[in-house]
Amino acid sequence: MTYGLNTAGLAVLAQTQQFALQYRKQLAGAMGVLLLGSGATAFAIANFAPDPADLPVRQVIESVNLQPAMPLAEQAQELAGIRYNLLRSDSTRSTDTADTLLRRLGIDDPAAAAFLRTDAQARQSLIGRAGRSLTAEAGNDNRLVRLVARWNGDDDRNFKRLVIEKTTGGFASRLEDAPWVAGTRLAGGTIRSSLFAATDDARIPDTVAVQLAEIFSGDIDFHRALRKGDRFSVVYESLEADGEPLRAGRVLSAEFVNAGKSYQALWFQESGAKGGYYTADGSSLRRAFLASPLQFSRVTSGFKMRFHPIFQQWRAHTGVDYAAAMGTPVRTIGDGIVSFAGKQNGYGNVVQIQHNASQSTLYAHLSKLLVRQGQRVTQGENIALSGATGWATGPHLHFEFRVNGVFRDPLTIARQSEAQPVSAQARPAFDRAAALARIQLQAAGTVQQASAQ
Repeated sequence: MTYGLNTAGLAVLAQTQQFALQYRKQLAGAMGVLLLGSGATAFAIANFAPDPADLPVRQVIESVNLQPAMPLAEQAQELAGIRYNLLRSDSTRSTDTADTLLRRLGIDDPAAAAFLRTDAQARQSLIGRAGRSLTAEAGNDNRLVRLVARWNGDDDRNFKRLVIEKTTGGFASRLEDAPWVAGTRLAGGTIRSSLFAATDDARIPDTVAVQLAEIFSGDIDFHRALRKGDRFSVVYESLEADGEPLRAGRVLSAEFVNAGKSYQALWFQESGAKGGYYTADGSSLRRAFLASPLQFSRVTSGFKMRFHPIFQQWRAHTGVDYAAAMGTPVRTIGDGIVSFAGKQNGYGNVVQIQHNASQSTLYAHLSKLLVRQGQRVTQGENIALSGATGWATGPHLHFEFRVNGVFRDPLTIARQSEAQPVSAQARPAFDRAAALARIQLQAAGTVQQASAQ
């Protein structure tokens, strides 16, 4: 179809262009509303349209006189009356001031900035506080209508919400407690260099990565056994505040493929018992001993002969050394009683734990002790902070495992410790949970493959 323009039409077109430039913001807002209202309908009917190749084709040539349906001045008045609000999201930063925070949210409102500077709740909860989730609502004049900040509360059940709203008398603020809503997230990744690099690429929180390492630490040596191309899928809780995910919760199920071998785990809690992770066939992944006294580190010296860095001669290394920055929390690998806590020659500050009649562990070169002799401790409890006391060339943790006083390889002991299966009474409930976990992990694996492609 071809259209011709006469002289009058060209004049109207030029006038329309000038009008569009003058009121471009209002036109954009009006078009946004129009598209929002019509987009879904257009999509819905598009599937029922006939094949364009089957439609008859004909050419029509017609002259059109472009005259506005309404004078431009009246159209301008109509557009000037359009009001719309825009939502923007961001996070607070430690360097934020009232002005920089609002500017980053696209808000130009001196009155709002002045309120943030003077309001006690805003100063305490926003300015200089990093990592808090923000949602700002602004009018088409870029003036603040509503600002909401959310962050972790003082307990595991609620989050904090600061609401700042524009009222007829100015701005007002209120601080609220609101309950978390637990959601479920699926994710996956492939190892290229390290576990944390892979989880970062997949936008998986570090707390989930640490849990993955913990769950599979009895089967996979994350310090030495990871291979390029290893992959994982994970289903975890997402704690949401007003629909916004603020932090990750517990890993619900996971699969890790290491060197071609698949390992699966799911969280399950028997009635009246402590929950834990189990394999797909119902064997508990909680062993008598953890594989490592550090949450996540690497072995710098194993259980073997080595050239001693201080004595400059070959000696048997009776334990395992882990890289650990000064002050890293050290945890007991199993339940037991503190049999010694203090200084011990070249070991420096030491904690020794008796787990049973024959098995004990020793943690050396510590900077600070968190337990005392005779105290009962449970698996995973922090007992000290790493350091460089005694005969140490730098901060690290020296860890030993003894059986009847004889030094044994801690990594071997951890993998050989016993695991308990699901009880017969809980088996039907476990089987249902395992079936659901398999479906979710398949979906998580599909997500990982799609993101990789």
